[in-house]
Amino acid sequence: MSELDFEVWDVFTDVPFAGNPLAIVTGADGLSTTQMQVMAREFNLSETIFLMAPRDPNNTARARIFFPTAEIPFAGHPTVGAALMLAGKYDLSDVTLEEEAGLVPVTISDGIAQFQAPVIPFPHSVTIDAKRAAQALDIDVADIGPHSIGVHEGGPKFLYVPVKTRDALRRARPIEPFWSKLMTAAGVDSAYLYTPDFSSRMFSPTAGIPEDPATGSASALLASQLLANGAINDGENRFDLIQGEDMGRPSQISLTVTAQNGAIAAVHVAGRAVPISSGRVRVPD
Repeated sequence: MSELDFEVWDVFTDVPFAGNPLAIVTGADGLSTTQMQVMAREFNLSETIFLMAPRDPNNTARARIFFPTAEIPFAGHPTVGAALMLAGKYDLSDVTLEEEAGLVPVTISDGIAQFQAPVIPFPHSVTIDAKRAAQALDIDVADIGPHSIGVHEGGPKFLYVPVKTRDALRRARPIEPFWSKLMTAAGVDSAYLYTPDFSSRMFSPTAGIPEDPATGSASALLASQLLANGAINDGENRFDLIQGEDMGRPSQISLTVTAQNGAIAAVHVAGRAVPISSGRVRVPD
């Protein structure tokens, strides 16, 4: 029976047992896609990252990332957690991960990992009626706004639903059959809700994640949603995002959006992480 080393880190927090837990499996070079998926389902966290030797020796590691139900090309909290683990293990200040969406450079400074999104996020021309979104989230139509609802992509793809108050955010929850109809109409499996002060929640029950305490990829793609709603100026724009409070796992995510001539030039996401546990995990047959 073969086994691999793993660690669990809480990401986008400096407080143990807060933030978003992440399983990091190292030495995963010999695993098949099926084996990785089985192991991710066993950990049953929102995401599991598998680290392998890089294809290009100039990079730090190759990485594959899995929901409990499917592989995804890029995700933020696995990137931050894995980069901080590798930086601590090998005394690195820069980490480059070969993710399926592309190269993800990460800089490490004072215990904070900042990565550049591998894809500049962009909007989809999908119109979602506020009534449909409100039904799916068990809130009132009057709770939605002041921004418009949008769908944006940058590796993964998310539906963005702005809500006016923290109370509306707290009350929101996916409700069937309206939720599945909303996901089909938007062409996604996840919805990211945010308030004017950037408190947020992310629901993705069809991907095996009823609610995510911290979503780095959705935070990165939020840049496109904000640009579409006139909330990004040329130059550097900084936002402090709060997620996971309604789950009892508060998370802090820093978003920096650089824009030039009315277009996004770069997106950076930053956060901390703390180690929680380590051990050995059996490799599925």
